[in-house]
Amino acid sequence: MASVNSLGRRKSSVARVILSDGNGDIKVNGVEGKEYFPITMQQFKLMQPFKLTDTEGKYDVTIRVDGGGITGQVEAVRLGIARALVKLDPEHKPKLKAEDLMTRNPREVERKKFGRKKARKRYQFSKR
Repeated sequence: MASVNSLGRRKSSVARVILSDGNGDIKVNGVEGKEYFPITMQQFKLMQPFKLTDTEGKYDVTIRVDGGGITGQVEAVRLGIARALVKLDPEHKPKLKAEDLMTRNPREVERKKFGRKKARKRYQFSKR
């Protein structure tokens, strides 16, 4: 196997994931995965697809991620890794789908409307 490419998105983050045979090295934008995502919950989300499919330490992952915040980025990476694992072995799909890792979360930030403070928040109404 050479390598498998896949794409993950969440909010305004886009992650391009390249999965290749190796010993479990994860590089995110040229930095070690645990260094780029230092919080424990983010590291759990990063490793979740591998733990569910029992493929921890079998693949090297190279990730280019940009846009959005850190949570959107880690969830985009998680979706990209899950899609890449399914490309490698379609039998992984039911396990990942059961944990909702194969679904792209469609929620985006609603735009601000004119005459309002935010997307839906209105200015305070004064009767008198």
